[in-house]
Amino acid sequence: MEQTLRATVNSQNMAAFKQDVVKKLEYTIHKCSSFSSTYVPENIQEDKSNDQSSRWSSDTNNPPQYLTLKLQKHSIVESITFGKYEKTHVCNLKKFKVFGGLQDDNMIELLENGLKNDSTAETFQLRHTVGDRPFPCRYIKIMPLQSWGPSFNFSIWFVELTGIDDWEVVKPCMDWFNTYREREVVRLCLKHFRQHNYQEAFESLQRHTQVQLEDPVLSKLHDILVTHGDYEGTESFMENSVTRYTISVNDYVCINLDILTECSSEDAKMILQSIQENENGDYDNHDSDDDDDIDIFTSKVVAAGGLFSQYIGQQEYRPAWRPIHPVDSELQPGMRGGHQMCMDPYTETIYLFGGWDGNQDLSDLWAYHVPSHKWTLITKDTEAEGGPSARSCHKVCLDPERRQIFTLGRYLDTQYRSPENLKSDFYVYDIENNRWTLITEDTGVMGGPQLIFDHQMSMDVEKRTIYVFGGRVLTPPAGMADDRPGCGGLVGSSEPTFSGLFSYHVPTNTWKKLCDDCSRPGSPGVPTIRSRVGHSMLFHPGCRKLFIFAGQRSKEYLNDFFTFHVDTHEVRQISEGAKKEACNIPAAGFTQRATIDPELNEIYVLSGLSKDKEKRDDNVQNSFWVYYIAQNKWSCIYRNENTGEQYWNKMQHLEPCPRFAHQLVYDHVNKVCNTSCSKLQENICKTPDLCLYLSIVQLNYNRFEELAARNRMTALHYLQTTLSEIIDHDDPEQTKELDTDILCCCAQFQLLTAVLFREQEDRSIAMIQDGDVDCHHQRSQLFDQLVAFFPDSMTQPTGNLIDLIPL
Repeated sequence: MEQTLRATVNSQNMAAFKQDVVKKLEYTIHKCSSFSSTYVPENIQEDKSNDQSSRWSSDTNNPPQYLTLKLQKHSIVESITFGKYEKTHVCNLKKFKVFGGLQDDNMIELLENGLKNDSTAETFQLRHTVGDRPFPCRYIKIMPLQSWGPSFNFSIWFVELTGIDDWEVVKPCMDWFNTYREREVVRLCLKHFRQHNYQEAFESLQRHTQVQLEDPVLSKLHDILVTHGDYEGTESFMENSVTRYTISVNDYVCINLDILTECSSEDAKMILQSIQENENGDYDNHDSDDDDDIDIFTSKVVAAGGLFSQYIGQQEYRPAWRPIHPVDSELQPGMRGGHQMCMDPYTETIYLFGGWDGNQDLSDLWAYHVPSHKWTLITKDTEAEGGPSARSCHKVCLDPERRQIFTLGRYLDTQYRSPENLKSDFYVYDIENNRWTLITEDTGVMGGPQLIFDHQMSMDVEKRTIYVFGGRVLTPPAGMADDRPGCGGLVGSSEPTFSGLFSYHVPTNTWKKLCDDCSRPGSPGVPTIRSRVGHSMLFHPGCRKLFIFAGQRSKEYLNDFFTFHVDTHEVRQISEGAKKEACNIPAAGFTQRATIDPELNEIYVLSGLSKDKEKRDDNVQNSFWVYYIAQNKWSCIYRNENTGEQYWNKMQHLEPCPRFAHQLVYDHVNKVCNTSCSKLQENICKTPDLCLYLSIVQLNYNRFEELAARNRMTALHYLQTTLSEIIDHDDPEQTKELDTDILCCCAQFQLLTAVLFREQEDRSIAMIQDGDVDCHHQRSQLFDQLVAFFPDSMTQPTGNLIDLIPL
């Protein structure tokens, strides 16, 4: 956190800031909503965990209950720590909020969270920035929302605040914050004047204050749409925005504006001017006549989606299951479990290999082409064609650039686990040439893992490195030793043996052990990690980390979540899977399936066999989760807790019935998850093209309303031509996948003919003044809808001046 603050204070105070240290902040009790008996607010200033009376308790649990603290100095408050009683207590805060501000009657929310009902103190990081600038507080308000005991009053035992109160650091932050508030007031006034077409007042205020309402790019959009009513130009502007880059000025990274957007050089100059007007900009002088090569200093690279990327990232998914019906029902794989699937997103082809059909392991290799809904049997027996033998519980990974599939591991029944059968063979399949190659007969001899099953494999395609983690090592029957090289004299045992973390470099054909299992340390200089089976592991090429989640270790079901940096070997815990978090993360268990979208910074998890620690039985229930990496947040976007056989006999054609030992693959191009027999279509607004489509729907609807106010026949012709082409109602796929918002717009289209026949005075969309249609208000509302797609840093304030007037 100290590094974050250092990066945000301006350069003239950087030296003073570096010498400062985050410390405990002194405070007094300013006010409280109520207190009972001797449980006065001042008790929270002393940490007496063994004294049940040393706490603040509210006199009631009727909201609002609160406790307001006044800091001794204006401070940047970084964290808050809650101490607790030495035993669990029904009055502990299960849910609470924390607010902060310079005045006690004007505060913003800094935190919403909850305490575990135990005796361990908990520390929470508080929001302390606006944008990327730290802001000071004088008052901190704690608002209890729920206690652990139903209907009990709220208790707080001890509170400690930490942060920075050095005036040399705080004063410039306070000066900036006051300037920021003044600037936001001016921007609210500018927004109000422009919305009501008070053009002279708008221009006068902007001229005297030199405050910009928004990014010049969006001012141009306002000019095109609201001032000139150019709907075609607006549509073209929105299309260009999908490929535009967001610009910020910090570090010296030089890029060319011509590669950022296909807009004209005048647009490029306008963006450059916006950068140069940035008060914190660090730039060189540029020749404004040089249209071909305008270099700017930037520190931000825009993700897929251009200027819509922030909006896309903020949308919650709305999933929809779609069954897959192959065109040839006779030619398709049989039912199985323990198989493996991988997907080539560029050819939209899913590959399926092996598995267990209930009687025997399989060695067939299939390809499913998603667009044509067609299965192809590549080979019925891979072993007969120089490939791997029949197997299940193995793993595969795909190199889409070189079109290669790697497979490692398998399960063997106990009677077949003789030393000569426990070799860990490693194969690669060349898709282009339809050829299998045995890389090595035994990876254990090469310094890699022993023969394992229920492990995980992920590939760094750029570095051509495969990572293998976990899985259970197959050992000889009890008492029998395995003396093969690299096996370390493994002796059969009833206790499970887990494999560590390995890397395999494809070009050099070399294995390297990165981590031992925590129960089998032994390699000098190799750290240990808690191995498991049935877990998920995904590689993120951007942050160079493996994300590892859940699994099973012996009889323990896990739902911890951590990362392993493949370059530094740093292990970082994201979540310990504590009981308090159980409702906010996928259930503890194994055989859940996960995929990753590095472009969107999201992980997707489909549930499998899970274990409720409060119950004895395992259970299989359908749920689908999204983990937002940047926000460190889980979200359950789909859940169906039905377990009855009768229910699923009716529903299995609409969504997959609960299962385990299944597979899940992800098409990061089309943003679709595919499981064994179904496809999960994600939120339509998660792609730039569909965001663009939604904006075009809004534009054309407003344009029709304007035409209807002017000339009914012109509007009718527009309805029959342009509007009818927006959606192809004869295409069942397009109609089926439409988002709720778009469907609402399309439903409006069905009522548009009514607009043509209602009386002029009843029309709410326009007024006729001096023979012309005044559509400023309606266009302004449309503009407000369109700017919601753009980054917050570019747009006008979301609030309205009129909303500040108390009722």
